[in-house]
Amino acid sequence: MDFLSIQNLNTIYDADEGQVKAVQNVSFSINSGESVGIVGESACGKSTLGLSLLRTIPGGKIHSGTILFDGKSILDLTNDEFDSQYRWKQISMIFQGAMNSLDPVYTISHQFVDVLKQHQSNDKDIVKSLLTQVGLDESVLSKYPHELSGGMKQRVIIAMALLLKPKLVIADEPTTALDVLVQSQILDLFKSLKKQGVSFVVISHDLAVISQICEKIGIMYAGQMVEFGTSQQILTNPKHPYTQALIKSIPRLHDTQKPQFIPGSPPSLLNPKQGCRFAPRCPHVMDKCNQDTIPTKTETGYVQCWLYE
Repeated sequence: MDFLSIQNLNTIYDADEGQVKAVQNVSFSINSGESVGIVGESACGKSTLGLSLLRTIPGGKIHSGTILFDGKSILDLTNDEFDSQYRWKQISMIFQGAMNSLDPVYTISHQFVDVLKQHQSNDKDIVKSLLTQVGLDESVLSKYPHELSGGMKQRVIIAMALLLKPKLVIADEPTTALDVLVQSQILDLFKSLKKQGVSFVVISHDLAVISQICEKIGIMYAGQMVEFGTSQQILTNPKHPYTQALIKSIPRLHDTQKPQFIPGSPPSLLNPKQGCRFAPRCPHVMDKCNQDTIPTKTETGYVQCWLYE
């Protein structure tokens, strides 16, 4: 049985102009100790997908679909039930933007202790241990957020996400503010936790980071997951034209060819047209691309494209 199974997940935001379909019919699964990387352009629904797993969607809501966590449907629980049983204890999140994730009027120590109190835990020794693991010493505990650099705040947020020893960590751009040495240390920490059975959903623009820690990759475009498969398959033999274009846009140190950009812009998610949303930018567009595609199975996952009908 899959540790995490998501089927036909739909998350929407209500706007003055109508409903924004930020996540539409997304499906994938991972096993315990596995990691999946979620990749795509900005505003494609990656962060909303992560927030949906934590059931914390400011201004939005899960419209339909199922999320099975360790065999149990977490969407059937009340918010109080989910909060007491799952949120932070079993499912935690490293939010994008450490500046907005720490309270500026409290010291770092106060914010760690507050989390422990909320979840009736007295294991204060774990705080110092986690700070060491993310490359910080206990002197940061007496400081306020404004006294720390962006990278230090990012590492504090990572430590807080791991504080209650969750089974699933949703990491939204977890290494953005870190230099390469600290980034390597954090990735080594993630790999160590995976060996202990912790699963990760890593949201990032950085395919280099994704390739180091994720066994599976999901490619999102305009709210939909257009391709899903193993990291090796996605990176070496991408199927969907959008995935192929993403791979070609990555600069390579010893490659004489210049990176290729993707012409055009993603569509609005207010009233997306029927059919493939990448069709206006796709070099292989056909008439039937205006029809809704059915995911086609590949050797390691699926791809939503009429080329593989």
